[in-house]
Amino acid sequence: MEQPYIRLQNVAKVYETRNGAVEACAEVNLDIRESEFVAIVGPSGCGKTTILKMLAGLVPYSRGTITVGGRAVDRPQTDVGIVFQDAIMLDWRTVLGNVMLQIDIRRMDRAKHQSVALGLLEQTGLAGFEHKKPYELSGGMRQRVSICRALVHDPPLLLMDEPFGALDALTREQISMDIQRIWMDRRKTALHITHSIPEAVLLADRVVVMSPRPGRIVEIIDIDLPRPRRLDKLPQKFNDYAGRIRDIFKSKGVLAMD
Repeated sequence: MEQPYIRLQNVAKVYETRNGAVEACAEVNLDIRESEFVAIVGPSGCGKTTILKMLAGLVPYSRGTITVGGRAVDRPQTDVGIVFQDAIMLDWRTVLGNVMLQIDIRRMDRAKHQSVALGLLEQTGLAGFEHKKPYELSGGMRQRVSICRALVHDPPLLLMDEPFGALDALTREQISMDIQRIWMDRRKTALHITHSIPEAVLLADRVVVMSPRPGRIVEIIDIDLPRPRRLDKLPQKFNDYAGRIRDIFKSKGVLAMD
């Protein structure tokens, strides 16, 4: 049987604070196949972001094991692209310069990857903005730059930590469509952290539903919807999946009962 690209086995994270130990997540078991798009949805404080950071090697896990590509995660991962909620950009660099920062830090072939960067900017609707500075961009445009920066070095794994959380509803929907299109073109293994149930169902092959802290996986739901998925043509099954997730949160006291 083929091994999963990502495997989390009995993973837990305990943070030591001034007021004692806080268990962010516990008994997390999750396999993710290569080229799969998985979303994790759950209430604030359930350890969603902690799982992403442990997977990236940015935070050590307290118990369990995590492997990526068959190798144990015991240090920060380099063969990964990460998109955070805040689009962190260098104010003195242009849009293209911020995307190419990834290439400069890694000392990769600049001439080769500049064409890749320009292609990503075009794919995300930023053609013509290559030489603009960050202060000249909207919040949505800045987040598109961070997505391009995460992909320019062609990593096999894309991690997204609530990248649309600070955006208005219309911009959020458009960037969701951008992400779906890019993922379908490049088929990266993707893990997407979100509070939004519709967003998780729209983008993911599977949705991982988390309980309140300490976060545990309550259910993993296969999303059997054809791609590309369009916001103006969503079938009844979309609402059924979203309703199922809401029912889980109601049963856990995350959503108030009517």
